[in-house]
Amino acid sequence: MDDDLRERVEHEAERHALLNAVKHGEEADVGAVIGPLMGENPEFQEHGDEVPGAVAPIVSQVNELGEEGRQKRLEALAPDLLADLEADDEGDDHPLPDLPNAEEGEVRMRLAPNPNGPWHLGSARMPAVIGTYKDRYDGWMLCRFDDTDPETKRPDPAAYDAILEAIDYLGFEPDEVARASDRMETYYEHARELIDLGGAYTCSCPAAEFSDLKNSGEACPHREKAPETTREEFDAMVAGEYDAGEMVLRVRTDIEHKNPALRDWVAFRMIDTPHPREAASEYRCWPLLDFQSGVDDHLFGVTHIIRGIDLQDSAKRQRFLYDYFDWEYPEVTHWGHVQIDAYDVKMSTSTIKRLVEAGELDGWDDPRAPTVASLRRRGIRGDAITEAMVSLGTSTSNVDLAMSAIYAANRERIDEETDRAFLVRDGVEKTVVGGPETGEPPVHPNHEERGVREIPVEGGVLIEPDDVPANGERVWLKGYGCVRHTRDAFEFVGTDIDVVREEDVPVVHWVPADDNRTVLLRTMEGDVEGQAEPGIADREPDEMVQFERIGFARIDAQHEDETVAYYAHP
Repeated sequence: MDDDLRERVEHEAERHALLNAVKHGEEADVGAVIGPLMGENPEFQEHGDEVPGAVAPIVSQVNELGEEGRQKRLEALAPDLLADLEADDEGDDHPLPDLPNAEEGEVRMRLAPNPNGPWHLGSARMPAVIGTYKDRYDGWMLCRFDDTDPETKRPDPAAYDAILEAIDYLGFEPDEVARASDRMETYYEHARELIDLGGAYTCSCPAAEFSDLKNSGEACPHREKAPETTREEFDAMVAGEYDAGEMVLRVRTDIEHKNPALRDWVAFRMIDTPHPREAASEYRCWPLLDFQSGVDDHLFGVTHIIRGIDLQDSAKRQRFLYDYFDWEYPEVTHWGHVQIDAYDVKMSTSTIKRLVEAGELDGWDDPRAPTVASLRRRGIRGDAITEAMVSLGTSTSNVDLAMSAIYAANRERIDEETDRAFLVRDGVEKTVVGGPETGEPPVHPNHEERGVREIPVEGGVLIEPDDVPANGERVWLKGYGCVRHTRDAFEFVGTDIDVVREEDVPVVHWVPADDNRTVLLRTMEGDVEGQAEPGIADREPDEMVQFERIGFARIDAQHEDETVAYYAHP
């Protein structure tokens, strides 16, 4: 980060820190500042590892101003923000906009995942937002697996449980769980009712031929067939008497509608590929999503739907269905897509699945994969992801999710409880002459009561290559003392910390040259091997540690001669 960019980051950080502090009437929080800061300034995202280090001192300065000082500074720096705050009703301070026509206790919403694989990170937005609305309105939430496409988006049997586990990890629990593939007879019943209402007809036109007719606003020859004939042919579809592509059931709409996509859309089609679930493997006549979802939303009493902006036509198609049945359509909010640029792997279920199957990723929880499972294995709390997702709001524009926002939210949750440790990569060995036999860095810098870590020196240490000082120069070995680089060794100088405060002697981390523990650190960029202080071998799997000057990591496994850890974030 160059000086000009740092200045811009600091300026924006001050605005957001002042806003955060004045809005809530308390000291600003670094995590709460970084999320909106990165969201409003996407050009900062490529420097995500450096931004927290630039923001933290600014937040500290803002907090030192006191409540009155912060108010005056915000008025001078950003009077528009202060005016907006004063105009807001504090009782309506919510991270998300109000749902239209929503009453407490009466909001019913649904998650509708396609179980064609475990969730990538973008999928977490839906449960984060809908779960937050559920809590806010004391509402009800359904998880309905939309698994009625056994061919194009073929369900993955393992994904059902994986998705439910992800919802729980993010901090929510559905009030009800349903699988669309268990509800086929319900869809057939409603299709027959729709036929009797004159709202659907069977069509055997080749797809290309119907497309030409549709685009020219002409009806296909089957459109006016008698309902009795349509019923017979639909029952034959249900009985599996047609091959794939031979017959479909269409909803009769307006063949001259200005939007060709809404003209006589397909409600059911034949699929020869059996469903992977044994309970649904015999079905061959499958509803398309607009029919299946439209029927289920009504039957489950859904009052509010949130869906992608690319699905605007779905609501328009389904309104034809609702008009035939004389149902009231739910309130709909459309939003843009979430974009994340922090990964080399595309945020796509099919792409991730292909890479896993090819062995290029170790699994869905590989740290290089942009998945919910990956973040969980790295030790990132689910509610930190939820907080970052909710902060994106429900704009119809595509939004950029800064991973630094997730990291800041997670750091806020784990920093105080996470013990510290040393890890050295590509260590350079130096003999230590004349110093104590052990170093005693604190277990946690803010909690003296937790004690110290006793790390043996035994005459030698490893430090990182960039930390090796020039001959004659000094460094401070954290928890040990000051040493001078002399004749390719470290000569112990003393324990007077003033050399750090007054003479800018750099503070570095270290590990014993002999009694250390090999660590395989798995990161988004690939695996890194290093040497850690010996006590890391006593850490239990799933414990978090902060490798000082490197970042937080989750202990994944302890082997006889190696500790495996997953890097979380700085």
